[in-house]
Amino acid sequence: MIQPDKIIKSVHLTEKSNVQSSEMGQYTFQVFKTASKGSIKAAVEKTFDVSVARVNVINQIGKPSRNRKTGKTSAGAGFKKAIVTLKQGDIIDFTA
Repeated sequence: MIQPDKIIKSVHLTEKSNVQSSEMGQYTFQVFKTASKGSIKAAVEKTFDVSVARVNVINQIGKPSRNRKTGKTSAGAGFKKAIVTLKQGDIIDFTA
């Protein structure tokens, strides 16, 4: 049994993701690092009651920051981002 709350962290909203969702039917989510494409697809279909055509996954690497005492440290932890393409005619309404 898949638990969508253990796979999808949040919706990743940027200017680019808003254009993709309105024009191409692609939605961007931040997911846990252990999530696979199949589990992301199942979680989105179960949570939003839509049909998923394709899932693309990107591992974002955190940026290093400088510290004058210790040199370089890892400031940003990085995250995994999933771009989900829905089948023609399906939409996800986040206002409800």
